[in-house]
Amino acid sequence: MFKQELMKGKRILVTGGGSGLGKEIAAKYLELGAEIYICGRRENVLQETGRELMDRFGGSVKGIAVDIRNAEAVDAMIEQIWQEGPLTGLVNNAAGNFVSRTEDLSTRGFDAIANIVLHGTFYVTHAIGRRWIEAGLPGSVVSILVTWVNNGGPFVVPSAMSKAGVNIMTKSLAVEWGRYGIRLNAIAPGAFPTDGMSKRLYPGREDSGRDEGSPMGRVGEMSELQNLATFLMADGVQWLTGQTLTIDGANSLATGGNFYHFKDWSNNDWANARDSIKALNDKDRADRTA
Repeated sequence: MFKQELMKGKRILVTGGGSGLGKEIAAKYLELGAEIYICGRRENVLQETGRELMDRFGGSVKGIAVDIRNAEAVDAMIEQIWQEGPLTGLVNNAAGNFVSRTEDLSTRGFDAIANIVLHGTFYVTHAIGRRWIEAGLPGSVVSILVTWVNNGGPFVVPSAMSKAGVNIMTKSLAVEWGRYGIRLNAIAPGAFPTDGMSKRLYPGREDSGRDEGSPMGRVGEMSELQNLATFLMADGVQWLTGQTLTIDGANSLATGGNFYHFKDWSNNDWANARDSIKALNDKDRADRTA
């Protein structure tokens, strides 16, 4: 679909790039010739992903362990990257989410999501954007959102609120920073199953690749998301900015694309979900300290 070395000369940071959607987007950019930085909290995952992608495509993938909830740590990371040369692009992919009845949420649970998705995304965008402006350089930002920014997210309220904030940041900064040649766009993906997130949003459900409730009867293929992320980051559409593009096979138009069906869960269903999500979170914490 894209010519070889389309992204040659580009230096792109993908937050949360060690796994899931971020890893897949980073892989496509690397395949097309970009120099890639990935960041996340799990150093071992970042290094493993970097080696895997370079074995497949060659090129350069550098992993930096950072907690994007910490603004000072984010700025130090960006400064470290800038010492090797300025970035040309950013993919805001780092996120967190889990299903819960909102009345069962603790403030700590809310902050765990909001601090990554809303605060962390702003910290990274701000640290890079102001450097672009100071140096008189153009740049491109692609943020990964959710379809619920358009119609709300019952049972995932912290994520829905935070992603809606990033959606508005995209539109606001597209206007404010357009005069500097800085573009900001976003992608609202439907169901693209990934191991960690799928188990937090659909605990206990095995993915078959089918979705009979969707107009196309299936979930998304990673290559489709990769191609859209490439289109938004590549040169040639510089006048496209401030937009959020939905890629979900029209599912959100037909069904709302959110988690309203969880209204039918029993107390026991929610207890089982909490146990499953806690086990995943405990495993992630153990991996970060290993």
